[in-house]
Amino acid sequence: MNPERTIPLSPHDKSFPAASWGLAGEDFLRTSPTVSHFQTPLLTLERTALSHNTRIMFEWAKQNGLHLAPHGKTTMSPALWRELLDAGAWALTLATAWQVQCARSFGVDRIMLANALVDPVALSWLAAELNEHPEFEFTCWADSVETVQQMTEALGRVPERSHDDAAHPARRRRIGVIVELGGVDGRTGARTRAEALAVAAAIRASGTLEVAGVGGYEGALAHDRSAEGIARVDAYLDEVAALHAELTAGGYYGERTPIVTAGGSAYFDRVADRLGALAGPNGNRAVVVLRSGAFQVHDDGFYRGITPMGTIVGDEPFRAAMHAWVRVVSRPEPGLALFDGGKRDLPFDEGFPEPQRIIGLAAEDSAAVLAGSSVTALNDQHGFLRLAADQASAGALPVGTVLRLGLSHPCTALDKWRLIPVIDDADTADPAVVDLVETYF
Repeated sequence: MNPERTIPLSPHDKSFPAASWGLAGEDFLRTSPTVSHFQTPLLTLERTALSHNTRIMFEWAKQNGLHLAPHGKTTMSPALWRELLDAGAWALTLATAWQVQCARSFGVDRIMLANALVDPVALSWLAAELNEHPEFEFTCWADSVETVQQMTEALGRVPERSHDDAAHPARRRRIGVIVELGGVDGRTGARTRAEALAVAAAIRASGTLEVAGVGGYEGALAHDRSAEGIARVDAYLDEVAALHAELTAGGYYGERTPIVTAGGSAYFDRVADRLGALAGPNGNRAVVVLRSGAFQVHDDGFYRGITPMGTIVGDEPFRAAMHAWVRVVSRPEPGLALFDGGKRDLPFDEGFPEPQRIIGLAAEDSAAVLAGSSVTALNDQHGFLRLAADQASAGALPVGTVLRLGLSHPCTALDKWRLIPVIDDADTADPAVVDLVETYF
């Protein structure tokens, strides 16, 4: 049973009805709640879409010989992580040492930290965790010799731990490090293969670390699927493959099976095309790992526009699993409706929410009222919906009207909600709430 089903609900749970306070989540779900029982604004996740997205992504990865280590920072939800792991995820990717510690507390045994780890407090914890839990597999990244030196010095200050038998002291496990290659105008990562080889040499010489593979993030190099953007992504991925070949030829991996990792949620098809062969018999036995994280929730904005799933690869598109439900609270001008959701409730960094449906109206009537409308601004707790000129005086959207909104960018949607209702189908008149998902941001 998910912990979310046993915790008592309270006024601390955003937008939950007062009737739920004091009930365990499981008991509340037995009352058959629907979206209309909740206050607005409200964020929901859709069960059918979550399951659909997970299924088609894992089927595609398997067909292409790729492993998935989905980026857990997207949801920071142990219940959603578990769904991915149960579906066959090779590992979980995370971005900070604290996120790693959170995942460990929920029993995740293989973690990739897609970041450098130079915090001495975190390294001290990691050294102890690796020694005390032989089942725990961990890798992090490094993109400079300085990073390797910082790690080595910090680990050198960590006292050796011993087994229960003091006569047989534990030997500290080496930390696997991915050599990160970047690109010009990208994010982190060594900017040349020569620099990356120097990083690998420093790792091998450290005595406390070992070279675990190569990787990086292609999503920082392009933001669309133009020919120019795809060319930049492909050229970068070819450099990652070339670096892997050099490290293999130089014997940097030792007896380890090397990891080659790339792939956010926008260009995973290019990773399959340029790096997929490395997992084959002629690919130096690499484990090729995609770190895509947004596919599970997907969206009605940025990822809808850029994902290759269902258009370039695969037979089915992803479906947006997140929606917001807001209420009109003011009509101060004929063409303006203000609703009760803002920056504290809704994502806005990759585009404003889009109006999708007026609750209580037939689909065709709702579409007619919302035709040409758009959300033009968000304040802390208010959203601005501008109506098309021909709807300005038609009495559309009176105060109290509930709207369903499509959202863009799951990474900055879920972080605003600690406990999220999961509904069965967002297109029904009053969707049933079938589960609860807790987040840890």
